[in-house]
Amino acid sequence: MHESTPCWNRELEFMAPDQLRALQSDRLCEVVKLVYEKVPYYRQKLDDAGVKPQDIKGVDDITRLPFTTKEDLRKTYPFDLFAVPMEQVVRIHASSGTTGKFTVVGYTDRDVDTWAEVMARTLAAGGTHRGDLVQNSYGYGLFTGGLGAHYGAERIGASVIPTSGGQTKRQVQILQDFGSTVLCCTPSYALVIGEVGEELGVSFKDLPLRVGFFGAEPWSATMRQEIESSLHAHALDIYGLSEIIGPGVGFECLEKAGLHINEDHFYPEVIDPVTGETVADGEMGELVFTTLTKEALPLLRYRTRDITRVIPEPCGCGRTLRRMRRVTGRTDDMLIIRGVNVFPSQIEEVLMGIEETTPNYVLVVDRKPRGMDEMEVQVEVSEKTFSDEMSRLETLSERIQSEIESTLGLRVSVRLVEPKTLERSMGKARRVIDRRDLGE
Repeated sequence: MHESTPCWNRELEFMAPDQLRALQSDRLCEVVKLVYEKVPYYRQKLDDAGVKPQDIKGVDDITRLPFTTKEDLRKTYPFDLFAVPMEQVVRIHASSGTTGKFTVVGYTDRDVDTWAEVMARTLAAGGTHRGDLVQNSYGYGLFTGGLGAHYGAERIGASVIPTSGGQTKRQVQILQDFGSTVLCCTPSYALVIGEVGEELGVSFKDLPLRVGFFGAEPWSATMRQEIESSLHAHALDIYGLSEIIGPGVGFECLEKAGLHINEDHFYPEVIDPVTGETVADGEMGELVFTTLTKEALPLLRYRTRDITRVIPEPCGCGRTLRRMRRVTGRTDDMLIIRGVNVFPSQIEEVLMGIEETTPNYVLVVDRKPRGMDEMEVQVEVSEKTFSDEMSRLETLSERIQSEIESTLGLRVSVRLVEPKTLERSMGKARRVIDRRDLGE
């Protein structure tokens, strides 16, 4: 079965675990030496932690290294964490930050080559091959998504259609006229494409589209079912973040049983987000990565703020690369409502199981004059449901409210809104409007 598993780099994706660990250890020692010698900021962090490069003998010593956070990237903005001179940096990307400063990442020639390699593995795991037409509807620009998918598809030898995001009617037309076989975009935008296609009378089951690679935002298993039902194609989760390399850090295979981590390039840990201690395989926690091969922006134990767990059991595809569960939320996206921890993904899971609603929703959090936090769930109902009599809508609202409260242990209000009234996203969907800080 393993010989028939679609893949890009069989030698590394199926490497014996002891060989992989030895490779990781060698590369970890090299990257610690690199940042100590070339990045003054890291040298100071390591000195403060009482760690010298010679103290790190392999991955068993990784917990001796200090964490890196987004705050470190802000302090060294824009280029002070780079480990190579600027004449070796061939690409600069950036993601927006909440403080107004970008998170800036750089790439050498070899970094770009690594990016193409891990994205080729990502796309090949879903069966992408030479001759495929890859419609790349991730945004091109400072955001890493567009060019990351582009590099991987070209490395495989597929034909890339760089549609970028937006102009959804044109996206649907290209899917029809060009016969795209692979689609790359955010999961929320995949739903928009399906919705617009339905409005235009397009039968996706009659199109050649075979598989989609969807990432850049958390999404649920029920959302996968919705996308696959709408587009009549496999929907695979991909994972990445700009600071590590962009898309290509982790990918689902056709088993759809967790995301394989390209751990010969990115060493994963899962920690308790409060204590910083490593948790056992299988336990939920915050995902941490150390880059093992990056040249321009090597990072030690970078705290992603993403919540997941490592899946210790082997995958049916035969890959030895460890898997992680799909990201369920972020520690910095977590809402605390009257003392209860709430992740938007929990509410999405409930809503996706209610057929009378669409996958479009917004959570509005506010603080009432007496200091009590309240959350309103605004969710679109389907066209058919909206035309129902008022009493049936009230019953539906009460049912949604009851199911959410049962899941969260928290009372919320629910407001049903007309179809197609909530804002559609061409990229990452904005699911939360938190008004509690206004005027305070």
